[in-house]
Amino acid sequence: MSKLSLVHEQSGSLRIWYGDQELAQYVYRPTDRQLESPRPYWHPLHTLGGDQVSLYRPHDHVWHKGIAFSLPNLAGPDGTENFWGGPTYLRGRDYVQLPNDGAMVHQEFLDLNSDGEQISIRQRLDWITQAGRRWVAEERAWSVHVLADHGWLLRFATRLTNVSGHDLVFGSPTTEGRQNAGYGGLFWRGPRSFSGGTAHLPAGSGKDELMGARSPWLGFTGQHDDHGRHSTLVFVDAPANLGHPTRWFVRSEMFACVCPAPFFADEYQLAPAATLPLRYAVAIADGDLGHSGTEQLATTAAAALAQWEVGTP
Repeated sequence: MSKLSLVHEQSGSLRIWYGDQELAQYVYRPTDRQLESPRPYWHPLHTLGGDQVSLYRPHDHVWHKGIAFSLPNLAGPDGTENFWGGPTYLRGRDYVQLPNDGAMVHQEFLDLNSDGEQISIRQRLDWITQAGRRWVAEERAWSVHVLADHGWLLRFATRLTNVSGHDLVFGSPTTEGRQNAGYGGLFWRGPRSFSGGTAHLPAGSGKDELMGARSPWLGFTGQHDDHGRHSTLVFVDAPANLGHPTRWFVRSEMFACVCPAPFFADEYQLAPAATLPLRYAVAIADGDLGHSGTEQLATTAAAALAQWEVGTP
């Protein structure tokens, strides 16, 4: 029977294998230019069957990298910092490229554990503005285990503590006035061939018209080039999260992407020394599961997220 294994590459990444199939690479020390807001990301991501379900540095948005926790609008008293990459959307000015692309910098691992059944990681990161100021101290945990129903699960938890010495306001382009652009959070960019794929919510299935919908989970099914197989991803928002059930930033027609977006249309102010916790799960499975199968996978993922015991976060 296959087991999970963890390979730590000193160049700055963790690789997760299930038998002889690589499931994910987590790059914790990226070498990106400052314009792309260097931050950890998961890419490539594969199903158990070996199909890749992530995209890296697409030419239209080079700061999109697999799955990454990213925030485009984080404001302080002297202006807005960008921990997403690229230009910043500002009210009345549209997108403007500013010297404000910050970085999420790895400090240390608190736990690197692999027992064959589960991978468990805990780390500390600092959010550093482009000007060199430390704004956020992050404690991040994530785990990987294989599900019984031919998929695997990534669980993610973060605690964001304001160490800037002043209030921080979390927002999005939509809170700055751009309609249906409330992205910010745990963001996934899918393969090019997933364009035109199907999104699933508890109430039904659709495409771009689901932008901004509020739901505890969202699934996305796309088709691969070459062999024509399908894959399905399900994203789950924890009940204790800010604004649960979350609003979703989801696209299908332009390109495939999904982001549970707690700051979609409402800003959130974090006082000095205060902490914002968030938890999510992402299930990755082979095949087109349809609405009912996607809902079953969401139920499984939500139960696993609820049962997850992690010290910090």
